Amino acid sequence: MTATTTDARPEPAASAPASLTMAGALNAALRDAMAADDRVVVYGEDVGPLGGVFRVTDGLQATFGDDRIWDSPLAESGIVGTAIGMAMYGMRPVVEMQFDAFSYPAFEQMVSHVAKMRNRTKGRMPLPMVVRIPCAGAIGGVEHHSDSSEAYWTATPGLTVVMPSNPADAYSMLREAIESDDPVVFMEPKSRYWAKDVLELPVRTTPMDRAVVVREGTDVTLLAYGPTVRTALEAADAATAEGLSIEVVDLRSLSPFDDETVSASVRKTSRAAVIHEAAQFGGYGAEVAARVTERNFHHLAAPVLRITGFDIPYPSPKLEEFHLPTADRVLAALATWEWELA
Repeated sequence: MTATTTDARPEPAASAPASLTMAGALNAALRDAMAADDRVVVYGEDVGPLGGVFRVTDGLQATFGDDRIWDSPLAESGIVGTAIGMAMYGMRPVVEMQFDAFSYPAFEQMVSHVAKMRNRTKGRMPLPMVVRIPCAGAIGGVEHHSDSSEAYWTATPGLTVVMPSNPADAYSMLREAIESDDPVVFMEPKSRYWAKDVLELPVRTTPMDRAVVVREGTDVTLLAYGPTVRTALEAADAATAEGLSIEVVDLRSLSPFDDETVSASVRKTSRAAVIHEAAQFGGYGAEVAARVTERNFHHLAAPVLRITGFDIPYPSPKLEEFHLPTADRVLAALATWEWELA
């Protein structure tokens, strides 16, 4: 079976620079991808007339019709399972898991089929599909609505896992994910949906498999992604008063991992810490710390630190402010190196 193809249509004319939220940038990326390629379809729970619980798909059904974007049953395994079939037959489905912890009923489909189809068919059967997952906390959500599930997906070979931290990357990385012939888990930090930036669309940023240094520094490298990039930048700003120069790296791609960019930063500063909202034990930061240590051991002046959520199920909204890593917690962790920096 040979998948049908559609000639790519030209990019829309550049828009005038305008302030745009991350949710708005994602909406624009979906709109432009659907306009450019008839094979792109979007579906999930309440993504049609409602426009999704975070309004990322707002207005798309009115533009493209209910044969291109529609509401699915409340069955995540069915959402992903049907997307597998569509991708096998040449379509490019983009599906939404309404909240991160809602994706777990689709776990078997993701691990047993989505991640393995290309390998199982010796490369003959790619799966050009995107699974969008609103993720992480800091929105006052109850359990199942504020999870951080990235370690599950990055532990699964065959899945590309990315997480933007700003509107420009949100647009560019989602367009790139939809154009990819391999499955992409596209994680969207819910607390950043309302972050604004001035953009001129369409915008293409650094390729989605690369990390980016978003703040230069000389003393410590903070490795962050998604919602914790803002935390790292806040910590870096506060540290300047103490004479500490912090470099912040936005990982962007969790799998594959950009060892080159990360190692270059760590070898410059000789110290590194990774920040994420998920629990520490078995969390994504453990893999990052191991990779950084293995590749840069002789350049490190101190152990790689992890500043994370606590090893508990996600707490109630009244307690999440204590659970989530903050700039103060980052600085307190870095203070364990203070005697070496003096």
